[in-house]
Amino acid sequence: MIMKKIWIVLLPLALMAGGCGFDNYDEPQSKLFGRVTYNGEALGVRGTGEAVQLQLYQDGYELRNPIPVYVAQDGTFEATLFDGEYKLVTRDNNGPWVNDRDTTVVDLRGTTNVDIEVTPYFTLSDVSLALNGNALSASFQIDQVVEDGAVDYAMILVSKTAFVDDVVYIVREDLSDPEVGTAVTQSVDLSGNGDFNAGAPLFARVGVRPVGKDQAIYSQVVKLR
Repeated sequence: MIMKKIWIVLLPLALMAGGCGFDNYDEPQSKLFGRVTYNGEALGVRGTGEAVQLQLYQDGYELRNPIPVYVAQDGTFEATLFDGEYKLVTRDNNGPWVNDRDTTVVDLRGTTNVDIEVTPYFTLSDVSLALNGNALSASFQIDQVVEDGAVDYAMILVSKTAFVDDVVYIVREDLSDPEVGTAVTQSVDLSGNGDFNAGAPLFARVGVRPVGKDQAIYSQVVKLR
């Protein structure tokens, strides 16, 4: 059983090495799929650099290191595991939400779907992103969820790929003091950007970073062209 636990954690390395030393052990086959949600809606996060993580634990094993589960930018996640009972929690002090780390028990048999409900400090609504000539017209509203939450800054981001966040972008416009609870509008000039002028595909989203948190909450990605 201990060897199975090691296999889960080190599976990518084992595959790269051709599975040396593990040939006598079955590979995990069961799939865990899920979303990080608020009020039943998936939350947009930074998806690159394994920035937002969940953690899986399994009781009854000598090794208690968590199994990392990486959250994609649309708030979804997945993992390949052995059948069994797992405890799923958010990573400590990671993500744009309240750090309560409630435990979700997952009884994995074959394929299992689960939503992890969190409480973000803010959400984004009425998001509109569109090209208007040589400019990006952006409109959105920052909605307060946690009463004592404060906005550090908001971002309008453009990328030439479908991955868009505060690390992957070709254009970034920061708003240092955006209004909460009312429409925020901004026009971002793209005329000096080489990728825009070359006709590259363009994708955009907006984000808001709460004070004291390591990550921003994001809208879903919009394809501009």
